[in-house]
Amino acid sequence: MTSAASFPPRRQDTLVIGGRMDADRALLAPRGELVRGCAQMLAEKLAALPAGTARVDLDMSGVHFMDTAGLEFLEVLRDHARRRSMPVTTSRWTGQPRRILELAGLDTTDPLRSPAPRPSPAGSAVALERQERLHLLQEEVEQLRQAIASRPVIDQARGILMATYGCTSDEAWHILREASQLSNTKLRTVAESLTACAAAEGTPPPPEVRTALARALARRAAR
Repeated sequence: MTSAASFPPRRQDTLVIGGRMDADRALLAPRGELVRGCAQMLAEKLAALPAGTARVDLDMSGVHFMDTAGLEFLEVLRDHARRRSMPVTTSRWTGQPRRILELAGLDTTDPLRSPAPRPSPAGSAVALERQERLHLLQEEVEQLRQAIASRPVIDQARGILMATYGCTSDEAWHILREASQLSNTKLRTVAESLTACAAAEGTPPPPEVRTALARALARRAAR
């Protein structure tokens, strides 16, 4: 007969690892972001599992962001499986973390089945390919970080346009994007200029942004 016992999640600012015991099997469910420090957190969680644990399975569907430090998370799992001579699996990778696994050349069904990257002689084709993959990983992570950081101010700017000009959310997005293109200015900078202008003691946007916003609004009105 199968018995189940729950154990509380261990918390960190960016990650929560919850789970339960099902007989001698540990079912873990990380939620949040796999970033620097999470590998140590996982190591502590694994060390705290009951002595009779014979298998560990992780459901990764709750992880919505992963940077290259997430590869250390996988190495902790490999090491645990090796030292304890037990099966350890991860499954249900989705979204951006799945993309990171693809760029790293790992099996997205269960990356622990893929061999861990190993050092290659400098200048070899394999070393160069891995270096390129790492570069792509870092670029993609940085782009996502910027998008996450930019979203609040862009949403505020859209709200200002919607309230001021009676446009829809989609229309406000297109106005901001068009103003960004016309002024050759980053979208976040256009949004910051607009929200700063709407503040109690706001300052007007730079001339090129102001002109671009006026043109974008005029085009919307003409449609």
